[in-house]
Amino acid sequence: MLPCTSWGLWRSAILTLKTLRAAPSVRGLCVPTRAVCDAETIFALSSGHGRCGVAVVRVSGPASSMVLRNMAGLTLPPPRTAQLRRITDPQSKELLDRGLVLWFQGPHSFTGEDSAEFHIHGGPAVITAVLQALGSLEGVRPAEAGEFTRRAFHAGKLGLTEVEGLGDLIHAETEAQRRQALRLMDGELGRVYQDWSYRLKRCLAHVEAFIDFSEDELIEDGLLNQVDSSVRQLETEIETHLKDERRGERLRSGVQVVIAGATNAGKSSLLNTLCQRPAAIVSPIAGTTRDIVETSLDIGGFPVLLSDTAGLRDSSDSVEREGVRRARQRVEQADLTLVVVDSTQLPPDPQLAPAFLQEHLSTVLPSPEAGTEAASNRVLLVLNKSDLVPEEQRERTEGELRESPGLPPACFLSCYTSTGLEDFLTVLQSRVKTLCGDPLSGAPSLTQARHRAHLQQGVQALNQYHHYRDQDLALAAEGVRLALTHLGRITGRVGAEEILDIIFRDFCIGK
Repeated sequence: MLPCTSWGLWRSAILTLKTLRAAPSVRGLCVPTRAVCDAETIFALSSGHGRCGVAVVRVSGPASSMVLRNMAGLTLPPPRTAQLRRITDPQSKELLDRGLVLWFQGPHSFTGEDSAEFHIHGGPAVITAVLQALGSLEGVRPAEAGEFTRRAFHAGKLGLTEVEGLGDLIHAETEAQRRQALRLMDGELGRVYQDWSYRLKRCLAHVEAFIDFSEDELIEDGLLNQVDSSVRQLETEIETHLKDERRGERLRSGVQVVIAGATNAGKSSLLNTLCQRPAAIVSPIAGTTRDIVETSLDIGGFPVLLSDTAGLRDSSDSVEREGVRRARQRVEQADLTLVVVDSTQLPPDPQLAPAFLQEHLSTVLPSPEAGTEAASNRVLLVLNKSDLVPEEQRERTEGELRESPGLPPACFLSCYTSTGLEDFLTVLQSRVKTLCGDPLSGAPSLTQARHRAHLQQGVQALNQYHHYRDQDLALAAEGVRLALTHLGRITGRVGAEEILDIIFRDFCIGK
C-alpha cells in the first residue's frame, strides 16, 4: 500500500484525470472559445419597444470601442461611467440625439466582451435612426434573440440555471415569481447541482481507480464502501428534491384553477367577479358557457390561470356535450377546483347539507378522487347566491359544514352583492400559497420540467450502479457516469447544442 500522504496526492491526480477524461465538453462550455473571442459585434434595443422616456441600445463585441468612437466622439468615456455625448450618424455626421453613453471593457461586462450602451430618448424616430446608424457600420449586425445572454453563458459569466433564472425574471408577472427568479438567477439551484456533480465525479474517479489499480494493491481498503455510501446519500438527496409537489414549476407557469359545477350556479359570474371585468358572458339561460374561458390573475402575489367551464349536465346538444367533456378534462388537470353550488338548492334542513354537497362533489370530481383527502386539498366549495338564502339558515349551514369531516372548505358568497368575497379571497390565497410554497424559504425548488426529467433519469442511472455493483463494476461505473451527464445537462456543463437552443430561443431580442 502507498503511504497515506502519497495516496492522497495520487488520488487527487486520478480525480483530475478522470474528470477531464469523462467529460471533455465541460471546459468547452465554461471558458470563452475561439468562436466567442472572434465573435461579430452585435447590437439591439434592450429596453423594449414603444414610446418611453429613455431607451437603451446595447452593443457587444470586439468592435464596440470603434462604434463608440464613430458615433459618440473620438475618446472613450471611463469604464462604467455615464457621459453625456452627441450621438451622430457615422457616415453623414448628422446629429441623431444627445444622450448618455457607457463603456464596459471586457471581461468586466455582462457578456464578458467589450460592450457599450447608448441611453437615448425613447421616441420611435430616434430609436430607428440610431439602430440604422449602427447597422451601417462594417462588422456590426443586429443581435438574435437571447444572443447577449448566450455570450455571457459561453464566457462563464452565467451558468445555465442562472440563465434560466434571468429568463424567468424577464417574464415574471407577480411578486412570488420575481422572488423565485432572483433566487435562481443568484445561482442557488446551480450550486446544489454543482455540489452533486462534484460528488459524483469523486465517486466515478474512485470506482475507475479501483477497476484500474485494485490488483496492484494500490487502493485503500473500503474505497468501494465509501462510494456505496456516497451514491446512496446522493440518491436520497435527489429523490427528496424531486418530492416538491411541483411547487417551483407551478409558481413559474401559474396555478391552474378551474371553476366547475352545474349549469346556472354562477360560474361565469364568479370568473367576472374575480377578474373584475366581463370576461365571460352571463345569462340566466342554462348552458350559455360552452367552451373554456381563461384569464390570468395575480392572487396575493402568486400567478393563477383561472378557467371557467361549461355547466356539467347531460345534454342532447352535440356542441354542449363537447363543452362538458372539455370541462371534465380540465378538472382532471386542475391544481385547484372551485366547485360552485347554487345556495338556494341546498336542503332547507342544514343537517342534510353535508351529505348533499358530498353527493354533488361526486358528480363534479373524477370518480377515484371524489371524497378523498387528496381531493379535499384540491377543492374549494363556493356556495354562490348567498344573498337569496335566509341569514339564519346560512349560519346554521355554515356550522354544520365546519363540523363535517371529509368536506373541503366551503365559502358562502354572493357574486351579485360581493358579500363574502373578502373571506373567499383569503381562503383562495391561502390555498394558492400552499400550492406554490414560499419561494424564499427552504432549499431552492425545481422550476423547469427538463430539470425534473434529467434528475429522474439520474436516479435511474444511480440504480444501475447498485444493480451492477457486485456483477460488473464497469457497468456500475457507467451508471455513475450517466447520472453525472444528466446533471451536466441541467447546468450546461455537459450537453448538446440543441439544449441551449431550446433555452435561448425564448429570450427577447437585446437580452
